[in-house]
Amino acid sequence: MGTVTASDEGDDDGEVADTAEHSPAASGKDHAAEKPSHPWFARLYDPVMRASEEKLFPPHREYLARDLSGDVLDLGAGTGAMLPYYEDAIRSGEATVTLLEPDPHMREQAVAAARERDLDVTVSDARAESLPFPEDSFDVVVASMVFCTIPDPDAALDEAARVLRPGGEFRYLEHVAEAGWRRFAQRALAPLWRRLAGGCHLTRQTGELFTERKSFAVVDSERLHLGVFPVRPFVRGTLERRAATAELRADPSVRERVREAVAAARDRLDR
Repeated sequence: MGTVTASDEGDDDGEVADTAEHSPAASGKDHAAEKPSHPWFARLYDPVMRASEEKLFPPHREYLARDLSGDVLDLGAGTGAMLPYYEDAIRSGEATVTLLEPDPHMREQAVAAARERDLDVTVSDARAESLPFPEDSFDVVVASMVFCTIPDPDAALDEAARVLRPGGEFRYLEHVAEAGWRRFAQRALAPLWRRLAGGCHLTRQTGELFTERKSFAVVDSERLHLGVFPVRPFVRGTLERRAATAELRADPSVRERVREAVAAARDRLDR
């Protein structure tokens, strides 16, 4: 029988254990108190998304879950849409999966979906900007339509890099801002959309945020003419976590600061 371990006491019905304590993000910002709660959005999410999940997203979710192995972190589980795609890797023992979902209403549905499928998973109520895991904890981090709702996407990406092992993969499927006149329409809709759609931002340039990060090397990245306006287009891709030495080589300013520190230390020793 599958075991669902959750970090939220509110989900404990005798089968769920209270586990992780939250720690601030590496950036020093503490996002733990900023808990989202969107009960109506959570209730309507699956019915509204059913057609898209059946017709549009399966090949892209399969992309996110292909050849999974090792320790996997899903940054925004929502109601558990990725669970069917993780199932083979979990049952075979190839992967252990931790699901993050800070919204208690969405998380409740994700826990129920995991129990219905009898899957061994851990469900955490932590925020992506403040992960309660040590450095180098995971082999794969998955982000699936979650960065649109994260209040501080830069901090979340830094945290993903921190908890990934060198050589680990960050896999993503995210909707981004349109081009041309449609972007103006998205901007006009954005304030109302955020209130109705659980804090979703329509106009983020998430693809550039990912591919320009020096912590990662780009393995694969593409823009997809996918979705229904105003939630379109999408970007999909895979980044590889660089080793620390590679990050220093990639950033001349960091390398120069290291040289200056070494020179200063030598100067002190010579006095």
